[in-house]
Amino acid sequence: MSVIDLGEYGADFTADPYPYYEKLRAAGPVHRVRTPYGAEVWLIVGHEEARAALADPRLSKSPSVLGRTMLDEEVVGPNLLVVDPPDHTRLRKLVAGEFTGRRIEALRPRVQRLTDALVDAMAPAGRADLVDALAFPLPIIVICELLGIPAEDRETFRRWSNEVVAPSGEDAEREAVHGLAAYLDELIEDKRAAGPADDLLSALIAARAEDGDRLTLPELRGLAYLLLIAGHETTVNLIVSSVRALLTHPGQLAAVRSEPELLDGVIEETLRWDGPVENATYRFSRESLTIGGTRIPAREPVLVSLASGDRDERRFPEPDRFDVRRDPRGHLAFGHGIHYCLGAPLARMEARIALRTLLDRFPDLALDTDPGDWEWLPGFLMRGVRRLPVRWG
Repeated sequence: MSVIDLGEYGADFTADPYPYYEKLRAAGPVHRVRTPYGAEVWLIVGHEEARAALADPRLSKSPSVLGRTMLDEEVVGPNLLVVDPPDHTRLRKLVAGEFTGRRIEALRPRVQRLTDALVDAMAPAGRADLVDALAFPLPIIVICELLGIPAEDRETFRRWSNEVVAPSGEDAEREAVHGLAAYLDELIEDKRAAGPADDLLSALIAARAEDGDRLTLPELRGLAYLLLIAGHETTVNLIVSSVRALLTHPGQLAAVRSEPELLDGVIEETLRWDGPVENATYRFSRESLTIGGTRIPAREPVLVSLASGDRDERRFPEPDRFDVRRDPRGHLAFGHGIHYCLGAPLARMEARIALRTLLDRFPDLALDTDPGDWEWLPGFLMRGVRRLPVRWG
């Protein structure tokens, strides 16, 4: 099978990969590709095939299948995205108790207060970068408060996190991962010394399974690292993308303003139409397997394209149309199977509150930039823009 070089598509692919994914799907649901960063992988672009692959135990999340480890696992420690059962089952069980529906719902008043304060601070200027003013600070404050991370460390963490999810280069990424590992070591040690406290990291330090099992230091680091990054990066992009989608679709915006009950439809359709994660993190074939009629050899890296799967015309009619009245159930934005995103309910709640508050406070909210000037996040993982200038009043 010939290798399709996605890097040849240049900046157009980063800005709008959907026409390219459409052409790939037309040629088949699975392809051998070279990513914009030079790696050769198997890319799954069809919705049915993607959904099946996300739950297929023959596709491991652990790079040990290839005899290697990922940088973050090597430096920080194992996390839910790089381990398989039974290790994954054990780790998820120990952390899932802190992400129950009741616990997330209890955060709603705090999320609303934070949103109100951030929007109050925005209001007098009449214009702002939505990322800096609301979409970044809201989820980072929430996840830092949940984990018990001091407020003064948030900006440093933001710099590290940006390099991890959308690296500007290998050296910068490595420096960020090492910085986060050292920071988490110190934070965990401080919390152990301080004793029990009402935050998630302290709860994880104290957590025991029924058999007395506890998290090791590398496991604590790995889980805190994952929760910090996944707990805010996806929500930043979900908030920004939902606002961007509405402001570039005035008919849909008018419908939402006249029928506020459509707000949940905005969030779910944004997740389907232009979700925060373009491609799921790597999987690795344990054995030779066939997906969508294509044989993938053993010990090969595999990427599942959530963005392409959710624009598959076989699953969603007129998939390129943003429609807040659509039934987008079955979208893959938060994954599928045992690795389904643990923080999905929190991300949905934060995005809904942020969007509702913006629309209520700023009836004339509008873009303050030309879409051609948007700076898209680099890389093949996250989907979003670095800034979104908006205006009102």
